[in-house]
Amino acid sequence: MDAADLSIAEASALIADGGLSASELVGACLARIAERDGTHSHEGDPASINAWVRVYEDSAVEAAARADRERPDPLPPLWGIPVGLKDLYAVAGRPLTASSSLLDERPSVDCDAWSRLRAQGMILLGHLHTHEFAVGGTTDQVGNPWALERTSGGSSGGSAAALAARMVPAATGTDTAGSLRIPSALSGVSTIKPTRGRVSLRGVVPLATSLDHAGPMARTLEDCAVLLAGMSGPDLGRPGSALAGDPPASLPRQRSGARPLAGIRLALSPRTGLVSLDDDVADGVTRALAACEELGAVLVEPSPPGVPLEIGAEYLDVLYAELLVFHRRFDDRREHYRPSLREWVEQAEARGTSAERYVDAQRSRRETTAGFARWLQDERITAVLEPTVPCVAPARGDGYDHAGSDYELISLTHYWNWTGFPVVALPSGVGSRSGLPVSVSLIGAAGSDWDLLDAGIQLQAALGIPDPSARS
Repeated sequence: MDAADLSIAEASALIADGGLSASELVGACLARIAERDGTHSHEGDPASINAWVRVYEDSAVEAAARADRERPDPLPPLWGIPVGLKDLYAVAGRPLTASSSLLDERPSVDCDAWSRLRAQGMILLGHLHTHEFAVGGTTDQVGNPWALERTSGGSSGGSAAALAARMVPAATGTDTAGSLRIPSALSGVSTIKPTRGRVSLRGVVPLATSLDHAGPMARTLEDCAVLLAGMSGPDLGRPGSALAGDPPASLPRQRSGARPLAGIRLALSPRTGLVSLDDDVADGVTRALAACEELGAVLVEPSPPGVPLEIGAEYLDVLYAELLVFHRRFDDRREHYRPSLREWVEQAEARGTSAERYVDAQRSRRETTAGFARWLQDERITAVLEPTVPCVAPARGDGYDHAGSDYELISLTHYWNWTGFPVVALPSGVGSRSGLPVSVSLIGAAGSDWDLLDAGIQLQAALGIPDPSARS
């Protein structure tokens, strides 16, 4: 097997017992990038995946050689594992551009998340493309490895595409309305949007500061669990983030036995009926529910919670106000924005959210979050299952034309940024009609990240992991 095809867990075991060096793994990933990524460009190329904004080949090779020389005892599970960072994550001395022609910074310090991963021996391969400043559910300069004419999703589209194309075993993303989960769903990879505050956002370019989440992406949820444990930690500027807690002593992993989900109470999300599902997506939900039952989960059908299940206007009040606060610094350079982002900023100005309306939206948000949490508790629901995205990957090309053109993609995901609940997203098969991956999500109460990962890992073992290179 080519080392670039290894999962984090597989590569970590080989590095630990001496069967693989960090240098060999990094070399395999760099060769795979050269083989599969195609032309690197700002606007994208129809014949290329173009997942990477910048590849730091020389420093990655040096870091791998150092990792092979300076092996600690015991060896951390992420030691020598290559990673790609979304082009919002600050790395000291490296360009930070948010996939925009407007931004060109060189931070002097690492963001917290990368600092923690680097301390555990991870090796940075480069920065990965995002939808410009993460303001969109597509990343149309990036081609989907399943079909280059399709979007890889967004805004963490470069991360998802690089994982699906087996260019790197680990990546990071951010999520304000679905930007970890949408590209994972459309590209056939896995992620967790952690409980808000579990992963520090310090040093990550913001979209909307009270809605943003940072998190891991990988081909498997077992790998996501290792990454999340490595990324987790408080932001010293946000005392509430210290309440997220430490990872468990033993991370969740696939268990043997016929009924690994015994004792789990699972409900179909009450929000699923708000959208129209593609047939392939609906089939994926049916497959996932059937697999959960076969694995021992109990499917319950409670009455819906007594809280709003749609939060459009209030969500926009918060999003627009927070987006505008950050982007005011670019008022004299708006001509460098792509059309959709310029329109977002102009719409935020036109909306003119007052301080009173903003505070009221946040009050309503707390009430909705508390009401949904009480429902989960009262009904003793471990997780709700929901299609991640109601459609398969749409054609790429128009995601930068107008603000909000991606509403279908975020129609289910954005609600869980509002509540801050953790969400695990995993592939639920490949559509028989489209030949494209589909996905389901497991959502739980705040703080249930590790329980959700445990359930998702067992479900993933039954559903399998799709591979675009395996198609006939």
